[in-house]
Amino acid sequence: MEQNLNFDKLNGLIPAIIQDYNTKEVLMLGFMNQEAYEKTMEKQMVTFYSRTRKQLWTKGETSGNYLQVKEIIPDCDNDTLLILANPVGPVCHTGSKTCFGERNPKFDLNYLQEIIDQRRDEMPEESYTTKLFEKGINKIAQKVGEEAVELIIEAKDHNDDLFLNEAADLVYHLQVLLSAKSFKLNDVIQILGERHK
Repeated sequence: MEQNLNFDKLNGLIPAIIQDYNTKEVLMLGFMNQEAYEKTMEKQMVTFYSRTRKQLWTKGETSGNYLQVKEIIPDCDNDTLLILANPVGPVCHTGSKTCFGERNPKFDLNYLQEIIDQRRDEMPEESYTTKLFEKGINKIAQKVGEEAVELIIEAKDHNDDLFLNEAADLVYHLQVLLSAKSFKLNDVIQILGERHK
């Protein structure tokens, strides 16, 4: 979607804040001129304007660590962009996930999804998640059903600890099933958001 952006305030440039589409973690800040913005829109890969080299550069063109555009949101003055992207590999030239330094990740469902997807891609031995993926979709789906039944049974009793542990098991196995089907929890959240409208 074409935006009426104001490139005049910073002599032909606008700041572009890059945020991880799934985790919402801020990854980096770069600058775009009109040409970089248009190339980003066309290729759906984040392209910046280098102020030191005075030229365009597509993030990842030398490292392979691209930023795949999911959504571009201008601010209220149309002179700054928030770009939600899927990073392919580390974002920072230092090898860090973000240009703002490594931090211990906050454990949330998006982080859990990252771990599950990594297990699916790497299939490390001795991992319970790997064993689930090896058994295939039918067994994973069956496990989701079993965990749902166990949650229902615990809901009827009065042991909050057992109930919450069964809820955690169900959420985990559901995320494994989503990953096996090449989806993420955010895909489900998007549907819920559309229903909410």
